[in-house]
Amino acid sequence: MRKPGRRITKDSSTAADGLRPEASPSAAGRPRRVDIGRFPPSRRLVIAGERAGRRMAAMHSLVDLDVTTARRLIAASGRAVSFTAFVVASVARAAAAHPHTHAYRNWRGRLVRHGHVDVTTLVEVTTGQGLFALPHVLRDADARDVRALTVELRTAKGDYTRTRTGRMLDRFGSTLTRVPGLVPAMYAVLARSVRLRQLTGTVAVTAVGMFGAGGGFGIAPPALMPLQVVVGGVTERPRVVDGRIEVREVLDLTVTFDHNVIDGAPAARFVAELRRLIEDAEVLHASDGTPERRSDHSG
Repeated sequence: MRKPGRRITKDSSTAADGLRPEASPSAAGRPRRVDIGRFPPSRRLVIAGERAGRRMAAMHSLVDLDVTTARRLIAASGRAVSFTAFVVASVARAAAAHPHTHAYRNWRGRLVRHGHVDVTTLVEVTTGQGLFALPHVLRDADARDVRALTVELRTAKGDYTRTRTGRMLDRFGSTLTRVPGLVPAMYAVLARSVRLRQLTGTVAVTAVGMFGAGGGFGIAPPALMPLQVVVGGVTERPRVVDGRIEVREVLDLTVTFDHNVIDGAPAARFVAELRRLIEDAEVLHASDGTPERRSDHSG
């Protein structure tokens, strides 16, 4: 049995397996090796979080939204507003208008609804264990300015140790993964405890589309949150505007609900509200101090 962390080179691997590699003219001079290293403890936390969502009856909604107005306003603001913060604020306001979308059941099986919206989003940071998608909670995101959310997200990315979850990751992350069963037990408590939900939030927004060009929907595995939104890519597509076909910027968005606590009709009403907020860029109009108004799109 090979010891963990041992590097297996071309010679040692073929000798151990009794095989002889075939010559490859196109790879002449390139060494062949396989590196075996320690599995990052931070990934064990991610795996445990995904397993915690197995009790969720996931119901997905794939929607494409016209974000031409929003992108124009964000570009005009310079770096004052990020697209991720805009989506977070819009999702939070839609969830506040439809609190049943992020409801969940407590230890006694009773339905819990929050009168505020704390959104957990992932911020890619560099830690001692390498790159890690750090969960960061944006508290009262339904009532905050988009610029303030932008500043908080950039601060968390610039120095993750200034966040609660970042400090916990550094202090307890490695220890948690060494004790068998401890992380799953922690997530089991988080799933039902109203008090701990005050710390972790009930809505998740993941911006996978921000790391690459092109459109496409991202469907994340269910986790703790009863309402999850995955931000996909933005592409130019033809849309009907005032009876004319125009090229617009369109965002692919995946919204996942817990079918255990919500049915299709109220979920559809939430999506309709979210569409209005994003396509009208309502939170951006509110942020710049101007009256909220309709966007220049229709249809």
